[in-house]
Amino acid sequence: MNYKLSLPIALLVMIILFSFAAGFVFSLSFPPPTSEVPEEFNSLWEVWDNLENHYVNKDALDPAALSEAAIEGLLEALDDPYTSYVDADTYELSIPELEGSFEGIGAVITIEDGELTVVSPIAGGPAEGQGIRAGDKILEVDSEPTTGMSLAEAVLKIRGPKNTTVTLLILHQGESIPVEIEIVRAEIELDSVYLEMLPEAIAYIQITYFTARTHEELVAALNVTYENGAEGIIVDLRNNPGGYLHVVVDVADEFLDDGIVLYQADGGGNITGEWPASPGGLATELPIALLVNGGSASGSEVLAGALQDSERAPLIGTTTYGSGSVKAFYELSDGSAIYLTTGRWLTPNGHLIEGVGIDPDFEVELTEEDMESGQDPQLEFAVEYIRAQL
Repeated sequence: MNYKLSLPIALLVMIILFSFAAGFVFSLSFPPPTSEVPEEFNSLWEVWDNLENHYVNKDALDPAALSEAAIEGLLEALDDPYTSYVDADTYELSIPELEGSFEGIGAVITIEDGELTVVSPIAGGPAEGQGIRAGDKILEVDSEPTTGMSLAEAVLKIRGPKNTTVTLLILHQGESIPVEIEIVRAEIELDSVYLEMLPEAIAYIQITYFTARTHEELVAALNVTYENGAEGIIVDLRNNPGGYLHVVVDVADEFLDDGIVLYQADGGGNITGEWPASPGGLATELPIALLVNGGSASGSEVLAGALQDSERAPLIGTTTYGSGSVKAFYELSDGSAIYLTTGRWLTPNGHLIEGVGIDPDFEVELTEEDMESGQDPQLEFAVEYIRAQL
């Protein structure tokens, strides 16, 4: 099983691309409860038996619809926004390959305090181009209110083929009047690593997502930095929503020679797994600084925590999102699936990421006025930090 680091559904989903609960299927293909099932569940089958034998409106007895409703109710009772049910059609369409090319608007969403919220726009995507920002609330999709809409339902309504249009009613963070934004979906080539050589031999490397190609892209970027005589590196993880775990560990290996990248813990806080760093990385000696913000989530938080705890690099910016749970799909017999939280990530020093995030070593705000004027005080601070190390 490939673990993925993600936000509630949408981090695996990324509106442009994927959408991503288990329970009881009241069809003939599923056996009755076994002795391993708590006896409290017997009443579910009793309800179905009574419906089938006594309910007046037989036309309403759709086993598939009733099964799905029961499953969704079961998972909602867990009060865990990260655990979801995915019907068979959606599941077939929503398993992300993360190979770097997708269609949609280019944004990552979640449900936060009951509201559909943008975690981060994807760099260079249509959503970013139309002014969608981290923290924005999506109030309507094509005039349909999102209140009460599940995350998977919202994703399915927002995503779609390239060259088609979706209209979102957006409430920007810090504002009181929503605005209607029309976005043309597009095919997005997701190069995940971007390199720019700054003055004084400082390499600026932005990692936008951890796709299957990210490690390969990073290695290429690091080789170019050395060819250009880089003496320090700034790694920008701002608005990076996560991606494949094994890729995050491979990326961390390029900056760490030893130690632990992260731990996995169960619900009681007991360590159930660990991912050690491997020696031989390309950038284990150069001074490094990491940029993070509230849109840095999941995989980017794991990388940030690993480099911070190992004292390999300071974090500059604002507190990260706080998504640090292990997610896995489990397919059901009818082709549907459940997406379950199966554990939690801890940084090397045992810091719980989920619901807390990671605080920067140097807190530096990036205001709306800064962005409008083209200023980036977080990057400027990182440049000064690297200069002081040379």
